[in-house]
Amino acid sequence: MTQETGPVVVPARADEPAVLALLADYAEELAARGIVLHQDEGGSVTPEEMAPPRGAFHVVTLGGRPVACGGVRLLDPGTAEVKRMYVAPTARRRGVARTLLGRLEQDARDLGCSAVRLDTGPGMDAAITLYRASGYREVDDYNGNPHAGHWFEKALARQGVPADRLVD
Repeated sequence: MTQETGPVVVPARADEPAVLALLADYAEELAARGIVLHQDEGGSVTPEEMAPPRGAFHVVTLGGRPVACGGVRLLDPGTAEVKRMYVAPTARRRGVARTLLGRLEQDARDLGCSAVRLDTGPGMDAAITLYRASGYREVDDYNGNPHAGHWFEKALARQGVPADRLVD
């Protein structure tokens, strides 16, 4: 009998086979909701944009199996954007999304950012709940993504400085 461990976050490239398999599952899930993503529409991001030095990407494993992925990319020198965040249905409600989001926020800090943004589609209630519980506030559309229905931003605390005390 193998003992299952908690989520393990592993650096990856957004075009690795395990990531592509997760993103294919994500596309299928969206298609079941009536959303079909096309690369030429708003929100398209290349693997290079989510790789050092302009970004980062990770896979999350549970029991050694890839169950989630996500990345960040620079929007401008002070702002990063979370992209391609997906958690497989079998791994939901197990702390995977919160663990991954925390790692992506740390990546944004490591890139020198003081804020992180993201968008999500209408009807993504669990994601919206997670983002709000994690300190994100809803903002106006910042990227023109036609599939998004909600846009969020979070001020990132620098080491030793609470986010609510940051002065720009």
